[in-house]
Formats: sequence, C-alpha cells, structure tokens
Amino acid sequence: MTQVFFYHGAADKIAAACALLSGAYAKKKPMLVYAVDNAVASSVDRMLWTHSALSFVPHCRADSPLAPETPILITDKLDSIAQDERLMNLSQEVPPGFSRFESLIEVVGQEESDRTAARDRVKFYKDRGYEVRYFDLSDR
Repeated sequence: MTQVFFYHGAADKIAAACALLSGAYAKKKPMLVYAVDNAVASSVDRMLWTHSALSFVPHCRADSPLAPETPILITDKLDSIAQDERLMNLSQEVPPGFSRFESLIEVVGQEESDRTAARDRVKFYKDRGYEVRYFDLSDR
C-alpha cells in the first residue's frame, strides 16, 4: 500500500518542495513531481536550477528527451510515465493513479486554500485506509 506523507505549514511551498527534492536526490531516490499548474511546474524547475550554489539537482520535464536518465521529473500527466517509486504532489487534487507509487509526498503551504485542499486529500486517503504521516515545516 502506498505510504502517504504530508509536509505541511511550509512558508514557501516551492522552496520546501525543492529542499525535499534535493534531499531525495542526495539519497539517490528518484522522484516524480506532479504539478498540473504550469506556473508551479516552472517555479520548481527554476528554483532547482538556483536552489543551492554548491549543488545541482538534475531534473527536467517528463516529456524531455533526457527524462529516461534524469532522477527528478516534473509532469502534469501521470499516465505515461514508468517511474512508480515516489510521487510528489504539488497540485490541489488527489493525483490520478497515486496508488501505483510506493510513496506519495504532499507539500502544503500556509495559505488557507492550500490547507483546505490538503484537508480534503487527507480525508480521501484516510477514508480509503491509507495511513497518513505528518511533518510540520512551520518551524523552518
């Protein structure tokens, strides 16, 4: 069964997501980033290029020719991507087909609309028997 993790209370949702992606890359764990909003996807892409002056997090869009050899992929469609280990959800909805992934990482900001949508997703997961683990980012 998919493990569900909620990282909530992020002052800057994109920066928190990029920090988590950087950590996953450092541990050699591939990650698929689900971002249906192109502005969010572009922000993640841009921040990963500038996140740390001393490190590089290899990433690209899932439709790039480099995708098969890139550990961090950003996409707005999950149906055609073979990676099924870790999914990071940066959308306001439950990702379609999330249950095929070993882990689902939800990143939630402090805005009320983001928090409300996250509560709905938590309820969805719990109603279907998934255990949800929480990590508070508000102190960081």
